[in-house]
Amino acid sequence: MAYRVRVWDLPTRLFHWLLAACVIALVATAKAGAMVWHERLGYAVLTLLLFRLGWGVVGGHWSRFASFLYAPGSVVAYLRGRAHPDHVIGHTPLGAASVFAMLLVLAVQVGTGLVSDDEIAFTGPLNRFISTDAGLAATSYHRSIGQWLVIGLVLLHLAAIAWYGWRKRENLVRPMLAGDKEVAAQARSSRDDTVTRVAAALLLAACGAVTWWIIGLGTG
Repeated sequence: MAYRVRVWDLPTRLFHWLLAACVIALVATAKAGAMVWHERLGYAVLTLLLFRLGWGVVGGHWSRFASFLYAPGSVVAYLRGRAHPDHVIGHTPLGAASVFAMLLVLAVQVGTGLVSDDEIAFTGPLNRFISTDAGLAATSYHRSIGQWLVIGLVLLHLAAIAWYGWRKRENLVRPMLAGDKEVAAQARSSRDDTVTRVAAALLLAACGAVTWWIIGLGTG
């Protein structure tokens, strides 16, 4: 008997797809030299990352970091084929590692963008708070190592989705679209109602305000 569980609440799903769209657009605008839009998209990603940090604490059960922050022993057991029941509902240990890696790499990429100065078309709002050498180093990382790390993680993410679909016959995209997942045993569902969605909208607005404040530091 299969049980339907609400795994990904609507705010988490919207975050996921908006972030994916922004990352793709960021790479495209960087390659095209469209720095005005690259800058705007970077601020959008900053807002989304701030939102995810907050939602990882107060969001739906399976979106909270506590639900997929696995101990080393749990990861080893999963790799040896002794998965915990929770591993097949939310993020698996490998999926969790991918999420944390992506959030970290994107955070560093946004951070270096905020302090960068390409001496041509863009100067980050926080560049004036650091030395010239530090700004140039951040710019170099942002345009080389950081960019390729993001692209590499995106490709790895897509490869993992394809592998799960091919080898395990598990569609990881459908739950991120519909929110629900069919599992073999009863499990806790993430809360996903009007109250949580309004709370998410207020959190997103607050994160947008923080981003706006950071932007303003460049002209203060």
